[in-house]
Amino acid sequence: MYVIVEINGQQYKAEEGKKLFVHHIQNAENGATVEFEKVLLVDNNGTVTVGAPTVEGAKVVCEVVSPLVKGDKVLVFHKKRRKGYRKLNGHRQQFTEVTIKQVIA
Repeated sequence: MYVIVEINGQQYKAEEGKKLFVHHIQNAENGATVEFEKVLLVDNNGTVTVGAPTVEGAKVVCEVVSPLVKGDKVLVFHKKRRKGYRKLNGHRQQFTEVTIKQVIA
């Protein structure tokens, strides 16, 4: 059984016991329980239920493993040829690591 859930504007495939790296959740503490109720699709062993826009009564219960994880560094490089213009900018996205404890459909 799996569900498609929307977390902070992104859609994730969620199954019990799976770890997810989601965009940083404000005020999340280590070991805290977080519930997400925007379930868009439920697949229960081949029986698919699609929400309009969400599935009623379905939710995903997660536990915060690490409230702040930094992603890989992304380098953004701008250059204009023959002008001597070069600019290098780096960015590391902040994520929250969660483990899915229960899927209620």
